[in-house]
Amino acid sequence: MLTSWFLNVFFLVLAFVPLILSAPATSLTKDYYQKTCPDFSKIVRETVTTKQAQQPTTAAGTLRVFFHDCFLEGCDASVLVATNSFNKAERDDELNESLPGDAFDIVTRIKTALELSCPGVVSCADILAQSTRDLITIVGGPFYEVKLGRKDGFESKAHKVHGNIPIANHTVHDMMSIFKKNGFSLKEMVALSGGHTVGFAHCIEFSNRLFGPRADPELDSRYADRIKDLCKDHTVNKSMAAFLDPITPGKFDNMYFKNLKRGLGLLASDHALFKDNGTRPFVDLYADNQTAFFDDFARAMEKLGMVGVKGDNDGEVRRKCDHFNKLDV
Repeated sequence: MLTSWFLNVFFLVLAFVPLILSAPATSLTKDYYQKTCPDFSKIVRETVTTKQAQQPTTAAGTLRVFFHDCFLEGCDASVLVATNSFNKAERDDELNESLPGDAFDIVTRIKTALELSCPGVVSCADILAQSTRDLITIVGGPFYEVKLGRKDGFESKAHKVHGNIPIANHTVHDMMSIFKKNGFSLKEMVALSGGHTVGFAHCIEFSNRLFGPRADPELDSRYADRIKDLCKDHTVNKSMAAFLDPITPGKFDNMYFKNLKRGLGLLASDHALFKDNGTRPFVDLYADNQTAFFDDFARAMEKLGMVGVKGDNDGEVRRKCDHFNKLDV
């Protein structure tokens, strides 16, 4: 009798193990700060609106930083951490050196305001997630839901960046291997790449397509000449950059996909989306149908914001976004 009872309990526990293992480590909610920091959304919105008006590339930069954060160790604000004498952090790896300062600045501004309103409550990871969404809508992009309750991670290692972040000369296969391990489909990868509609890249990232015996023949020749002239001093001034959408660079729309079909895909990785038989149908779809792009982008961003989130057991609310609360990490 006792043996039978024990076996029944044992097999019942086994039946629930897959559910336990597959359950998210942290439950995020839309109203996480409703009682503890009721002005959270208002403070974020007002701060990003002011910053975007002052520096119109803030939206693009913040979206890029958010993506780089989530694809390495999850959406835990690890990309915001500064290097110290104990540790070289993610943001100082060569692949992250071009991450724009305006994105870090907007998080700092918001964190400062929130610490005055509700000290020690709001994580830097949630600030980055919410500010990214708000900035996208400010420049014309789709609204999507941001669930809250992330905690800030305890680790930020520069040596982990390589192999986890797509780079400018990646093939579709290279990019998909990174997206797949984060749970994204081919279609979702193309949709998220559409964020380049407000993006920019430093000349060094695409100079191999411009300089040499001749420019890459798959680039529109007139466009190549214009960008080549813009970037002529890129070896001296490494901060020189160009918009990835030369037609409507400050507007979140589907022009990026239309440009790919015109030979205006500046990064080799962008052009690859149009050339590859697997991704080209999605490029065609989004070029023809902005609503489809917005819908798929919004869903992919909601999914991105859930990647590798930390909870109370494996995260903290940092007092300063660029430092762990315990500095010797």
